[in-house]
Amino acid sequence: MKKRRAGKKNFSALIDAEKVDAIEKKLKEDNKTKTAWLEEKIDEEIGKKKE
Repeated sequence: MKKRRAGKKNFSALIDAEKVDAIEKKLKEDNKTKTAWLEEKIDEEIGKKKE
């Protein structure tokens, strides 16, 4: 378990419950995990293209 966590950090934010429900519903429809979605959005924001 320690090896898997190497190079990882936790990121959390308190947001409105309605927004969480809406994004969870959308992600379920798209068959995406919250982690995959968030990493994609972060990459877009920092200008890094996933190869």
